[in-house]
Amino acid sequence: MDQEDLRLAPRPHTAELLRWAEEQGFAPVPEAAVNAVLTLLELGDAQLHDGFPELTSTLLQELLYERIHLYVQPPEEQSPLAYGAAVRLLTDHQRAVKRLNAKRQQRLHEEADWQGELLAGLLRQPHLLTWPRLYTLLLREAAVDTGSPAAVREWLDGFRELAEADRIAAFAELSGLDQPEGAAGWTEGVLLSIGMATDGARLLIENRLMQRSYRNLAGRNALGLPMPAELAGDFPAFEAAVQQEALRLLGEWTVPGLPALLLTEYQELAPEPGAAEVDGYIVKRGLVELPDIGDWPGEPA
Repeated sequence: MDQEDLRLAPRPHTAELLRWAEEQGFAPVPEAAVNAVLTLLELGDAQLHDGFPELTSTLLQELLYERIHLYVQPPEEQSPLAYGAAVRLLTDHQRAVKRLNAKRQQRLHEEADWQGELLAGLLRQPHLLTWPRLYTLLLREAAVDTGSPAAVREWLDGFRELAEADRIAAFAELSGLDQPEGAAGWTEGVLLSIGMATDGARLLIENRLMQRSYRNLAGRNALGLPMPAELAGDFPAFEAAVQQEALRLLGEWTVPGLPALLLTEYQELAPEPGAAEVDGYIVKRGLVELPDIGDWPGEPA
């Protein structure tokens, strides 16, 4: 798989932005936060100029309010406010290179501040979790060495042996979440929503990676360069490469390797419900009443 041809992996200019910030005398911003912000903006709808995404109010809100809590579990030593600080730093850089006027810079600063504070609260909400974020919290709570794949596997093996009620109890004891209802708050509906959010978040990243690759391929075609072999006759290999890159990014924002393990070897610990499971839950809860087949449009009475 020729990564240079496919250009799947994002190329955030994290080091360049941090070097510029240091030269300007700005307060330090954690590298992990800057890297996540630049990568998610690059995989979003932001226009890139010299490798840096151009911010707008809409993109800022999408990033801090809708995206980061799907993917990122902040490192233990890092404040969640670091993501708003990273957005402010990018805004300052845009102003320095004359991509923003002073009025827009100030407005984006203010939005980054209050949206960043809101994000800190969103990251503590159980119903907004994804499985990789939840298991990252569990691993840290258990003091597992998340830099050791063997240690992560050993903990997952032990957790899989627990009864479901004991696993739920562990969820309810996480200090990194707001849990006024304790174990009672971890309803079937909450667990279903976590699974659906996990599936949707991963697919969104995969789609964005594909779009990014296709833009590069369009440029190659315009130059008369040949189609990469992965797209000339083995599209499944391309899809597999896209999923692998998506899982790598999800691991970079949580625990390396963890999202892939939860998707493959430990699916029972992180179920992602399909349409049938969701429909079954809805019917069981009495939220809708399915009509008799004779009442469906087009069916004979």
